[in-house]
Amino acid sequence: MDWFADWFNTPYYHILYKNRDYKEAQEFITNLLKYLCLPVESKILDLACGKGRHSIFLNKLGYNVTGVDLASKSIESAKQYENEYLKFFVGDMRKVYFPNKFNAVFSLFTSFGYFNNEEDNFKVFKSVFDQLKYEGIFVMDFMNVSLVEHNLVEKEDKMVDGILFHLRRKIESGFIIKDINFFDKGKDYHFQERVEICKLDYFKKLAEKAGFILKNVFGDYQLNTFEEKQSPRLILIFKK
Repeated sequence: MDWFADWFNTPYYHILYKNRDYKEAQEFITNLLKYLCLPVESKILDLACGKGRHSIFLNKLGYNVTGVDLASKSIESAKQYENEYLKFFVGDMRKVYFPNKFNAVFSLFTSFGYFNNEEDNFKVFKSVFDQLKYEGIFVMDFMNVSLVEHNLVEKEDKMVDGILFHLRRKIESGFIIKDINFFDKGKDYHFQERVEICKLDYFKKLAEKAGFILKNVFGDYQLNTFEEKQSPRLILIFKK
């Protein structure tokens, strides 16, 4: 089983990351929507939506939102929030489910770079392209791997809900790897996250091959200019 199919579908993933900054995430989406000027009737695909926190916020702002994620348990949790204009589905980001349906597709908070080959990475871009309407917008929000490489925290221990998570990070074979070890209810656990070192030029190559036009690049959630040596994020705006 791929690491993401295993790890993202466990309750421990949500425990470890329970203290993520939801306010910052909502401010980013608000800034993004202001920049994009998307009409309220727009249809948005939230790719790798998890339990749907961003989809739910987008829907509260008035948008018609579809959330797709590979983790069946996350989608099961998200479905309790469904309404006429908010739907969730189990699905693979490499596949096309809704041809020419969306005005915008959002890939938020580093939901990319999980695969072991460029062919799968390209499949993601191609599936997004095929599901967008003409002149639709694709937003790719990725970590700035140059900054992560320079400031890698190799060892970290985090106590969350009575569980001590031992986090070990390394760079190997073009991936940033995080090993996650912990003990709970009489059992030892080990999971791993692997995110490919994808930089701006690589995204440009994938996008051009899929048929996208790069419209803008930002470096943080306030949509400031991207600076490779200091920006915390790499946010790319593509147009079909």
